[in-house]
Amino acid sequence: MWHLEKRQSEIKDLKPGSFVLIDEIPCKVDSVQISRPGKHGSSKARLAASGIFDNQKRIIVKPAGAKIDVPIIEKKSMQVIAIIGSNVQLMDLVDFTTTEVPIPEELLGQLTEGEEVLVWKFGSYIMLKGKKG
Repeated sequence: MWHLEKRQSEIKDLKPGSFVLIDEIPCKVDSVQISRPGKHGSSKARLAASGIFDNQKRIIVKPAGAKIDVPIIEKKSMQVIAIIGSNVQLMDLVDFTTTEVPIPEELLGQLTEGEEVLVWKFGSYIMLKGKKG
């Protein structure tokens, strides 16, 4: 079963390349800029991130010490059952459920039926990351 697991972290502790949830959408941090504390308050952090599954840019500005959710993305192996145009049908090797996902551009024409692939999943978001082995 796929889980929506997340933990909390302070914005100032995030580094480029780490993951973060913005509006409940898993994103990869592109940059974190922290301003100096002002006369009337704490320092602010400007976090720029790209959606992992939709590649959309998102920016948030919050106090640097504010807590933010960090998704725990499940990585697992699935087997290619069928290739349907630019999509691929995959079967989970543990509970045998099937799902259909788009094939990333860099893997078009490289997948074969029966081979194992690496999949990332968080809630209803799922993406094919690469071939196993």
